[in-house]
Amino acid sequence: MPLIPEEPQIHESVPGPRATAAAGRTAPTPRPVPGPGPRPAPPRGAPAASVRPGKPGPAAPPRGPVAAPPAQRTSSPQPPAGTTGAASGAQLQLIPAPAAGAVDAADEAVDLLLDSGRAPGEILVLTTGETHPWAAHELTFGEASYWAQHDAADDVFYADAAAGRATGRPVVIVAVNGGSDEVTGTALPAAMARAGTLLIVCGDPERITAVLGAHA
Repeated sequence: MPLIPEEPQIHESVPGPRATAAAGRTAPTPRPVPGPGPRPAPPRGAPAASVRPGKPGPAAPPRGPVAAPPAQRTSSPQPPAGTTGAASGAQLQLIPAPAAGAVDAADEAVDLLLDSGRAPGEILVLTTGETHPWAAHELTFGEASYWAQHDAADDVFYADAAAGRATGRPVVIVAVNGGSDEVTGTALPAAMARAGTLLIVCGDPERITAVLGAHA
């Protein structure tokens, strides 16, 4: 009797649609589990997914496709050694990704968090290498307009990991998409200090572990 393939099992707390494979990604990106904290229930009759408010000025360049989740997950990915026990008490989650795919992994994490009920203004995304396309686009309107959006705190904000003006938010996502080991070693502890309840790090686990160990 032929075997019937089982349906892929996705963790209950990870809503959101599947995504397609991204160019340049060498491995599928595990989907993040929304961190602790209350999730406001949608009003009766309203759609479950969050709607992100628009931004002033022309629309940012569209993001490319991101990697599909693995067919089966039994637990959340564990952080590498040396990344737990932060003073802030925020939960840390690692999403393995190559440097070229770290921004895509961070973008997918943002989408899943919004789908789970996180408010856009609760999320800060930092990059250690090349500036995120959204930030690069918004900076064309000038730094005053760019930082005004940060101060308004009504949408997801994207910044360079070294930007000292970026203040803390409940959820901080770091895309380790380049930069020196010194930059990464400084950015990760600073990001943990900014994170209120959840820090998600997207990058090469071996490199992250080595960098944190060298800067411990």
